[in-house]
Amino acid sequence: MPEIELSAGTIDYQDTGGDGPAVVLAHGLGFDESVWAAVVRALRPDFRVLVPVLPLGSHRRPMRPDADLSAHGVARLLAEFMDRLDLRDVTLVQNDTGTAQLLVGVRDDRIARLVLTSCEALDNYPPGIQGRILSVTSKIPGGTFLLLQSFRFPALARMQTSLGGMTKRRLPNELVARWYGPLLTNRHIRRDLAKFLRTTRKDCYLRAARNLPGFTRPALVAWGAEDRMMPPATGRRLAELLPNARYVEIPDARTLVQLDNPAALSDEIRRFVRDHPLPGEN
Repeated sequence: MPEIELSAGTIDYQDTGGDGPAVVLAHGLGFDESVWAAVVRALRPDFRVLVPVLPLGSHRRPMRPDADLSAHGVARLLAEFMDRLDLRDVTLVQNDTGTAQLLVGVRDDRIARLVLTSCEALDNYPPGIQGRILSVTSKIPGGTFLLLQSFRFPALARMQTSLGGMTKRRLPNELVARWYGPLLTNRHIRRDLAKFLRTTRKDCYLRAARNLPGFTRPALVAWGAEDRMMPPATGRRLAELLPNARYVEIPDARTLVQLDNPAALSDEIRRFVRDHPLPGEN
């Protein structure tokens, strides 16, 4: 994959290229670009699809020791990524970690359309039992390292209190190994993850929600209909705050909607862009 140097360090990213409208897919905590693979395949005939590997635990390149990797810091990196590649009129799609919301009213000049799939929002942080466990262990010396040892065993990773609670599908061993390999083998990657967990405030997304009513561009809130970690009620409340939003539920899906039902999510994104054309788009 290509790489790009940002203020916090160098990140990898996927770019399908092409002349279609730019769609940027943002992953959540503990994932990389592979979590979006099926959606990328579905969208690439019509769009230029980009997936930055954000420093959220599954990245291969540690960030600089002084980098701000709080939710706000990661959001700024996402904006910087779009700036550096001079992406314009972006359809920004967020899943799991709610960092895209933090750009609204702050660094949203390149965002033409916003898509929020099941993600942290409002008062749902840390989300679910998974988020609460991570938050608590990150405050204990060595706690994150000990918790991550469970990901050496796929059966433990698939428990409902872990990754298994985020998807209805059985996660392949190779994906679990891919996502958590960097955390298990590189202490600097663990340091980066711990920074996010320790410096992201509990009211982070609730405070960010104050800016959402000012975002009048098109928005789509596409929530996993069976999500337990990010309840659909949160998605509905989020959509009510965005003046030009449509709320849909993706059937047969939990938090990782792009894994559980990529076809339905891709169709909703394609329909959303088609229904909200920009000047010069067919």
